[in-house]
Amino acid sequence: MSVTTYEQLDVWKKAHAVVLDVYRITLKFPSDERFGLINQVRRSAASTPANIAEGFRRSTKPDKARFYNIALCSMDETRYHLLLAHDLGYANTEELRRRADEVTRMLSAYTKAIEASERVRKTRNTLIAAAIAGTITAIAATKASVAAPLILAFARCLSVFY
Repeated sequence: MSVTTYEQLDVWKKAHAVVLDVYRITLKFPSDERFGLINQVRRSAASTPANIAEGFRRSTKPDKARFYNIALCSMDETRYHLLLAHDLGYANTEELRRRADEVTRMLSAYTKAIEASERVRKTRNTLIAAAIAGTITAIAATKASVAAPLILAFARCLSVFY
């Protein structure tokens, strides 16, 4: 089954679940943290699935990877805020941080796979361009009567790649 929406991505589902639990847990924080830690942890947590959603629709792999990297940074920020809340005694956030780690691992692997596939594509295109240049040079050095059939054969070869 192909993935057609960001909601189908397991990493988005897990990140969204973390956000929901961040909102629930911060309801118990002291009210004087309303514009401080509560606001910060909620914003950073919500930023992760939001950037996954935005990256999902990006048309190029570098754009996708950039948004997924932003999502990773937001999840790291969330982890820190949860650690701070734990250390301040506002809540036990160990389980939530463990789940945030899982999202980070998944998103990191997904981002690396996208970046690797982009490197493969660029390498392939570079090799194809070098082969085209070499073939054109060889055809240009031949007699005109021989060059025409070579050009047609070369065009057929190119159609395999494009």
